[in-house]
Amino acid sequence: MGLLNALQGFCVIGVIILIGYVAARFHVGGPTAQMVLNRFSFFVSTPCLMFSLLSKEHLSDVFKPSMLVALLCASITGVVFLLLGHKVFHLGTADTTIGALVSMYMNANNIGLPVATYILDDPTAVTPIILMQQVIFTPIALTALDLSVKGKVSAKAIITQPLHQPILIGVTIGIVVSAISDAVGWFVVPQYLYDPINIVAQSAVPLILTAFGMSLRGARPLQGGNRSAVVTATLCKDLMMPALAFVLAYFMMGFRGQELYACVVLAALPCAQNVYNYSAQYETGTTFARDGVLLTTLTSPIVIFVIAALLG
Repeated sequence: MGLLNALQGFCVIGVIILIGYVAARFHVGGPTAQMVLNRFSFFVSTPCLMFSLLSKEHLSDVFKPSMLVALLCASITGVVFLLLGHKVFHLGTADTTIGALVSMYMNANNIGLPVATYILDDPTAVTPIILMQQVIFTPIALTALDLSVKGKVSAKAIITQPLHQPILIGVTIGIVVSAISDAVGWFVVPQYLYDPINIVAQSAVPLILTAFGMSLRGARPLQGGNRSAVVTATLCKDLMMPALAFVLAYFMMGFRGQELYACVVLAALPCAQNVYNYSAQYETGTTFARDGVLLTTLTSPIVIFVIAALLG
């Protein structure tokens, strides 16, 4: 049943991505269509989706024990690549940081949200990952990039970094509303306000997948340097991280069934496009980031199919 759900889920995801690719081939929307869809989904529809989902969830369903599994397996994988990048590939600080992100940073939004929706049947399963990455991993990575590019970084920039993440803001507001609703015993947002937010939220997944399909037009991976490092980071993300997730979830946390399945599937998600955005923002490691995102995105479904066949 898990494999069937995975096949059906990826079929839905693949068709929407294909629609985006075809639209880009025929120049639908002009040269800025992908950027517009990405920005709208990032700044508007996905925050609305996180709010609409979380505001009606109990906090015990948001802060799940599986968050510890995600944190540990991502951290261990990132540290392994940091050591390989420095000792084996002799990368600079910026490329080592980007490579570590490629190996550990899960695409909880663009791919994770559709996977959680269509394969795990639980869109909120990605919430702990979003919180963890935006609050912990992103500030650390951006600080490292700041230091490598600028040579210094202000404490204020580090502390305020999470405040510039609209998805995290949507998550936070949703959690606050959920806590207040639990305390008073009823949903505190009027239905006439919740409904339009929820309608906009439903556009998040199709917009994200369509924009990603557009981004695949003309993409040619592994044309730059650091090919061995990119392949290694991809293997860390595709194989090492889900293997660690299984070991930690099964032996340390005692998870079985759907809970174990969800931990391993989410650990097998490809690298997030955020990594490319971060590298472009600092104008460093962009080729590494682009190749890593694309390569993990192309190979991750194969790994998830295998996981579904074994654990689903």
